[in-house]
Amino acid sequence: MSDDTKTTPTSSASAMWGGRFAAGPSAVMEAINASIDIDQRMAEEDIAGSLAHAEMLAATGVISSADAAEIKRGLTQVREEIRAGDFPWSAALEDVHMNVESRLKDIIGEPAGRLHTARSRNDQVATDFRLWLRAACDRIDVRLEAYQRALVEQAEKHVDQVMPGFTHLQTAQPVSLAHHLLSYVELAQRDRGRFADARKRLNESPLGCAALAGTAFPIDRDMTAKALGFDRPMANSLDGVAARDFALEVMAAAAICAVNLSRFAEEIVLWCTRRFGFATLSDAWSTGSSIMPQKRNPDAAELVRAKPGRIIGSLTGLLVVVKGLPLAYSKDLQEDKAPAFQAVDDLELALAAMAGMAGDLTFYGDAMEEAAGEAYSDATDLADFVVRELGKPFRDAHHISGSIVRLAEAAGVPLAQLPLETMQSVEPGLDERIYSVLSARASMQSRTSFGGTSPVRVREQVEAWKARLSA
Repeated sequence: MSDDTKTTPTSSASAMWGGRFAAGPSAVMEAINASIDIDQRMAEEDIAGSLAHAEMLAATGVISSADAAEIKRGLTQVREEIRAGDFPWSAALEDVHMNVESRLKDIIGEPAGRLHTARSRNDQVATDFRLWLRAACDRIDVRLEAYQRALVEQAEKHVDQVMPGFTHLQTAQPVSLAHHLLSYVELAQRDRGRFADARKRLNESPLGCAALAGTAFPIDRDMTAKALGFDRPMANSLDGVAARDFALEVMAAAAICAVNLSRFAEEIVLWCTRRFGFATLSDAWSTGSSIMPQKRNPDAAELVRAKPGRIIGSLTGLLVVVKGLPLAYSKDLQEDKAPAFQAVDDLELALAAMAGMAGDLTFYGDAMEEAAGEAYSDATDLADFVVRELGKPFRDAHHISGSIVRLAEAAGVPLAQLPLETMQSVEPGLDERIYSVLSARASMQSRTSFGGTSPVRVREQVEAWKARLSA
């Protein structure tokens, strides 16, 4: 028998499982079975759940108040050791639950064995995971708000700054820079809504579902749910231990949020190029080249742009793990936490970076305004003038404007420099008033509909967001 298949009859894992097994697992089995390197991140949640469980067991008479007091004392010491970095983690004990319980036994002896009454690792891990993700949703919300604040602060400074708006990455119509920035505030608010919705749905307690069928002990699941901040206990014990859609929902929200961040990150990359020349990042958010001394690279934005790949990968990985699993618990579900932790870590880092860059950007107004007037971006304003002042149907006005643009292109001049006589050769009803609408700034200022890019409307939105974020 090779070393990697030898059994270890005296292993701690075998002792924790009880009398069913005469011999311990092989070394390979121990390695594939252990999750402690991953799930020790839930130690705080595990101890919180155990404290609530012990208090409930004492309140319902399942264990004595003396045993509950010892358990509380021991768990408090375990938590202090973990926080101090002095806890003796052991892969042989498989996971965070067994590590905590084993150390508790070292500290308080026999009462430690009563803690696991009326629960299973199945409902225990589901509870821990929900608690961890709930806290993650709260942290992400704080980071999203910080990102929004940075965008709104920039927007307030640039309400009157005109820039080109794009479709197909081609210059389309002039817009306010603040209007552009506020669009990402709106996106972030929907991201916050998705995490809030996910948090609301996951905030039910599996504790007390036990292995899969509930327990014969007279426990009070409402008591533990309330103690842990859950809205209610889960109504079906099978669902309580088997469900992982709560994790999938948080990760889906993370994937969408990362994609939204990456769109702004891409614009930062473009804006900081010499070809655009719209903005720059300070040294705090830029890097150089090992060979080209002139380079200034927006690497933080590029890395945020890459994060959706990792986060979507984490979501896809867990979707594949859960797909087709029968009820209730299968060991496959041990593979749920690593991708969820990774997705949350990646998103929190991306959000911190985006908030930093959003506040750091320096904009070049002259370059933006010059670009906003290129490519006949005021052609729609010409068409609108024909509709408004000459009473033409928009489709006819569109044709008239397009014909005039073609003449301006042939002459190599912007619309504002095309002679009136030339315009009148296409539409005789045009007069000198047409020049009042033919500029990027006039175009931006004219869009006064609700949600439009006129500085009047944008300033209202800035004030509305400032009030909303300070509430």
